[in-house]
Amino acid sequence: MHRGTFTIGDVRLSTASSGDGRTCLFLHGLCGAASQPAEVFPSDTGWRCLTLESRGHGESECGDFADLSIRRFAMDVASFAASLDGPPPVIGGISMGAAIALRLAATSPEMWSGLILARPAWVAGDAPDTLAAHRQIAALLAAHLTEHDSPEHDSNAARQRFEGTKLAKAIARESPDNLVSLLGFFDRQPLDQTQALLAAIGHDGPGVSKHEIATLDMPTLIIGTSHDAVHPLAMARELASLIPRSRLAEITSKSENPGAYVTEFSQALRQFLTEI
Repeated sequence: MHRGTFTIGDVRLSTASSGDGRTCLFLHGLCGAASQPAEVFPSDTGWRCLTLESRGHGESECGDFADLSIRRFAMDVASFAASLDGPPPVIGGISMGAAIALRLAATSPEMWSGLILARPAWVAGDAPDTLAAHRQIAALLAAHLTEHDSPEHDSNAARQRFEGTKLAKAIARESPDNLVSLLGFFDRQPLDQTQALLAAIGHDGPGVSKHEIATLDMPTLIIGTSHDAVHPLAMARELASLIPRSRLAEITSKSENPGAYVTEFSQALRQFLTEI
């Protein structure tokens, strides 16, 4: 993976690239990093996987907490894409990255040659019920940070409070992998930055209507899994029903079989990118 930087204003953002060929600008999820899309991107396809790590993610600087939003992240990606040479890239992402990609496809369709929405956590609205855990963790971390002077103070008590909730127990039954990811937020540093991201994005959305989604006119791959409380298959199916030129790939969930998840994800990407 080759690293670079892209600066917007006084915020330095990190980029990561692997492979050669046409560009697929493939974005990570909330509190993720470039390693997430790189893990599932197929090799030797004639495509380059390029990721701009969002503010406060990976090696990117965070900037002002008040400027953390899907809209701001999308503006950053649009600026970065405008700086690239070559034909229009495919735009795509996983979870939050899918919401950013969806917004960009709807607001600036001329910039993209295709769209990938993997494990979407939103359709059109803000603050979906499926992100209730993220909002609850943000509230617990806010209380923890209020109680302790140091943002790096051990957050084990806050994690235990969350683990004891009905919501956490329900997620553990339905999708254990989701719970592992959620519990990881309590250890992610700096903790105040993690809290700000969870609060901001947990209440946010792609900022596009279902009507706008239904007018998209580009090849689109949607990837969904069952056994996923945060990224329910129903959302992937709804997006597939709205976008005229879309195909839906239903793959094995990480909770069922992590290895099969990566393999099937990569296969779905390979087939889509080979055909467009």
